[in-house]
Amino acid sequence: MIQVRYLRSFDQAFLSLPKRDQVLVENAVQRLLDSFDDKPRPLGLGLRKLKGSFWEVRASLNKRVLFTLDKNCATFIVVGNHDEIRRALGRSRGVSGILS
Repeated sequence: MIQVRYLRSFDQAFLSLPKRDQVLVENAVQRLLDSFDDKPRPLGLGLRKLKGSFWEVRASLNKRVLFTLDKNCATFIVVGNHDEIRRALGRSRGVSGILS
């Protein structure tokens, strides 16, 4: 089973969302985590590998979730629109920069 971490940046961004967007993000994250347990990857999840160990999953047309994926751990970093995800990646300078 994969371990899951939610960074403070994710929690803050998540809590600032309207309730309906929070539900969409929760559903997308749960569908992603379910797919790690040998279930087929759900259609429409919009899972995409970005740079390095960064991945993105789409919660809706304008909400995305940025996370890293290591052997045994998915670390959820931030949730936001396309531009917010790009800014988070731009600040990263590698995994250690964004995870600090």
